[in-house]
Amino acid sequence: MRISGGQARGIPLVVPKGDAVRPATDGMRQAAFSSLGGYVVGARFLDLFAGSGAYGLEALSRGAAGGVFVEKNAKAAACVRQNLAAVCKSLGRDEAGVEVYQADALTGPLGDGVPDVVFIDPPYEIILEVAPALFARLGELLAPKPDALVVFEMPGEIELTPPGWTLVKRLGKGIRQPTVAFFRANRASL
Repeated sequence: MRISGGQARGIPLVVPKGDAVRPATDGMRQAAFSSLGGYVVGARFLDLFAGSGAYGLEALSRGAAGGVFVEKNAKAAACVRQNLAAVCKSLGRDEAGVEVYQADALTGPLGDGVPDVVFIDPPYEIILEVAPALFARLGELLAPKPDALVVFEMPGEIELTPPGWTLVKRLGKGIRQPTVAFFRANRASL
């Protein structure tokens, strides 16, 4: 698994041994970032259920100003830190403006400031359980930035219709195949 685009393209990413994470595929990340285009340049991100940190690190490689990684699993959080160091070295920048929290995405810290884009890639088996609380929390967090995007990876058979949110676009299809859904808060609900 590698960074698929941007200035740090080709940098390998480490993942914890075992089944602690299910890394986002290179192809799915490429599709998501092709759709985001220049939106990430200069943006701040929030990477929830970060795993290896692939989504947030891809954003850094493609010009994001900084952001926050939140990962509950200690081994995975250690991998995010290791991957962040490698990507920042490749970019010739320090890690200022980027934080890694070993915490629960539903209750833990989300850093200071309001992100422009939120990446969510939870274990597929808990999506239906955690999605309502995640979208409620993000609705409050993102209220100052009505154009902020939530990029949510999920299998094709899951359909999310969170109240107060609009599905802008969905990439990928097929049962048990990864897809990425782009959500934006309804302005009227803010």
